[in-house]
Amino acid sequence: MGFSKLKIPRVCEQCSKPFEAKTVTSRFCSTSCNNKALKARKKLEKDKVEKDTLLQKYKNKIVEVQSREFISVAEATVMFGLSRDTVHRYIKRGIITGINLGSRLTRVKRSDLEDLFSAVEMPEKSKEIPEKPNFEVGNCYTISEISSKFYADPGTVTNLIKRNKIPTKKVGSFVYVPKNLIDKIFDGK
Repeated sequence: MGFSKLKIPRVCEQCSKPFEAKTVTSRFCSTSCNNKALKARKKLEKDKVEKDTLLQKYKNKIVEVQSREFISVAEATVMFGLSRDTVHRYIKRGIITGINLGSRLTRVKRSDLEDLFSAVEMPEKSKEIPEKPNFEVGNCYTISEISSKFYADPGTVTNLIKRNKIPTKKVGSFVYVPKNLIDKIFDGK
């Protein structure tokens, strides 16, 4: 690789500072940045190798634990993400089956824990289509009309409208509210 008389503008991959490269393949602004990047790459490779060896080492144990009917409390905490106290509390309450075989030899039924974390079907909400508010003349009340008709304070009426999320329309100094929605609320009370 030869040197070029051209100055190639680059950005260092390690420190993100701009520099002028002397070769086409230059990636770093200095040898220190190059060394830092090399160390980081080697560390990532080492971590990946360690993770793979751990996985290979415990692969058979994981398969064996997943096939057993009863597992230890420690294995239950790892598999299901519970604390030891929670597992013991579930055993005490009778939520899961636990067998005490001696000091520190408590075993729990794996199927009980799996059932505990199985998906629960939620009932479907009724697909009620909300009525569109009708703000035509004769189909609306003003706040003062509502308070006089139903003998309620105007502030109470305003709070009731906000709490029930009733749509309103302001025209000038008057606030109009659909009659059908207000009648539903006051008929229920």
